[in-house]
Amino acid sequence: MSSSTTARPFRVAIVGSGPAGVYAADILTKSQEVAGGDVEVSIDIFESHPAPYGLIRYGVAPDHPRIKGIVNALHKVLDRGDIRFFGNVTYGRDLSLRDIRSFYDAVIFATGAVKDAQLSIPGVELDGSYGGAEFVSWYDGHPDVSREWPLTAKEIAVIGNGNVALDVARVLSKHAEDLLVTEIPDNVYEGLKASPVTDVHIFGRRGPAQVKFTPLELRELSHSRDVDIILYDEDFDFDEASDAAIRTNNQVKTIVKTFTNWLAEEHDETRVPASRRLHLHFLHTPVEIIGTDGSVSAIKFERNELDGTGNARGTGEFVQYPVQAVYRAVGYFGSELPEVDFDAKHGVIPNDGGRVLGHDGAPVPGLYATGWIKRGPVGLIGSTKGDALETIGCLLEDRAGLPVAEHPGEHGIVELLESRGVEYTTWEGWNKLDTHEQHLGATYVPEPGIEVVRERVKVVDRGQMVNISNK
Repeated sequence: MSSSTTARPFRVAIVGSGPAGVYAADILTKSQEVAGGDVEVSIDIFESHPAPYGLIRYGVAPDHPRIKGIVNALHKVLDRGDIRFFGNVTYGRDLSLRDIRSFYDAVIFATGAVKDAQLSIPGVELDGSYGGAEFVSWYDGHPDVSREWPLTAKEIAVIGNGNVALDVARVLSKHAEDLLVTEIPDNVYEGLKASPVTDVHIFGRRGPAQVKFTPLELRELSHSRDVDIILYDEDFDFDEASDAAIRTNNQVKTIVKTFTNWLAEEHDETRVPASRRLHLHFLHTPVEIIGTDGSVSAIKFERNELDGTGNARGTGEFVQYPVQAVYRAVGYFGSELPEVDFDAKHGVIPNDGGRVLGHDGAPVPGLYATGWIKRGPVGLIGSTKGDALETIGCLLEDRAGLPVAEHPGEHGIVELLESRGVEYTTWEGWNKLDTHEQHLGATYVPEPGIEVVRERVKVVDRGQMVNISNK
């Protein structure tokens, strides 16, 4: 018996409330087959955190002005009232796949990628060697990470040439009081305020025309008060592929123009030096993190050259920089989910267009994936929407042949969570927490000599988040 022969709604569970999960829910509710009245859909979103939005809340630097626009868009979807939100519910702990499948006709995994990709070089295990994603979780107030962070280094290396690398370097080099206008928690402000940092170095493997960050991310570096941007003439190498990219790609052209303008400004002898410096290095491949007494004391690179195709090759020349901390921002990596096949090489759920594949390579009826757990941690919001559109298309195409859930009623999942003592949060609860955080911002009392208007102060403790949401 297929779900299409019943009068009840088609029940869909989405695991993950970041952009991938919310866009999937929105596209499903607005699809022609659903909006046209052919199918009545009931959607529940499950999130492991008490609050929604995934990496938008816990993976993006708080000083990004465009975050607010993304959050507003996600809020509008969830605030319509046709999608239920269950926060503080962890798949694989609070609910098994069997549990979910007994209540829903289809399951969409949108769990993203939250771990650091590995960098396999000697010394990566030293004290002072950190994953960029771990640091992002700390300064974004993730409820499951330590409140403390060892900010004791004066000279820091950040490995990577993507947006996360720029975020990490910018937050490390900024003066703490300049981040008070954002939603950073008090413990993050106190930690950054005590940092003795003077120099932050960003290292990329290829040339300036091959960087992976956007012009907006790059320009934000220059907005940091009392931070000089330092570039090096010997790092500016352009091969045939670089020249072609500059001619044909406006983004690359803008980035390279920004770099060359900054290089020219460096030679302005009338400029007053800043107290902190942010160095941008290109054509460097890390080969070893060097330690003294178990802690980072330097980092060694091989110098590269471009090979004509935009790729880099080693020159056999090695350089070394004294640093006391290394942040590895070489990408995110997906996490394995219980009872679902996993591609450990690429950090994704094996899938065909969003249809989850089993051990035999065949689609598992009723299981789907979207977002980074589907395609890997690449692409921007537009790619996430395209992913969701493809996955929902497959879901609707399969709908008539999917097995029917044993207990399709909307109250069954609530009764199960309550019977297990799961302190889940709801959308109404998030609105309470949202209001509370905004109140903390409005009533924030700064230190003497600091004037600041804060839109919100993020609550960090999981128990406190749950209590505020459920009071």
